[in-house]
Amino acid sequence: LQFARHIKKSEGQKTPKVELQISIYGVKILDPKTKEVQHNCQLHRISFCADDKTDKRIFTFICKDSESNKHLCYVFDSEKCAEEITLTIGQAFDLAYRKFLESGGKDVETRKQIAGLQKRIQELETENTELKNKVQDLENQLRITQVHASPAGSVTPKSPSTDIFDMVPFSPISPQSSTPTRNGTQPPPVPSRSTEISK
Repeated sequence: LQFARHIKKSEGQKTPKVELQISIYGVKILDPKTKEVQHNCQLHRISFCADDKTDKRIFTFICKDSESNKHLCYVFDSEKCAEEITLTIGQAFDLAYRKFLESGGKDVETRKQIAGLQKRIQELETENTELKNKVQDLENQLRITQVHASPAGSVTPKSPSTDIFDMVPFSPISPQSSTPTRNGTQPPPVPSRSTEISK
């Protein structure tokens, strides 16, 4: 961390800031602006905590990760209050142990059950969000296929244009006139020529 700090200083970069919340339940590492929890280290999973005696700004603790079951080392640059933070974590251990003795160990089991339920709730919320997104995608695909599959007769005809520039003087499609006669009936169909029949 010290080496990285010197490199970042020379490059003009800053180490990202975090906020720590220390309680008898653990150490929470939060984003200082959004207050979003980045890491939640339960106290019974922390196995080591110390500040650097040569650099009063640096302290660390080791915590066993609940998901990967690996030991992770968290190192912090605390702007000259590292010793106070390690003492606070030590006090949290003392208070948690006293509470454990007073409750006869029931409190730890309750907290483990609550932590398990919270984790399950988080998993279900994530799964729920994914399912909502899938449903939305399927609805969008269904709308697209309905638009492409709609028959041509179902399209509402456009009203004829009154603009003289849009009007076509002659229709090349059919030589037969489909306009009604004056009494409202259609004229009889014109018989086809014999040459057209042979073709």
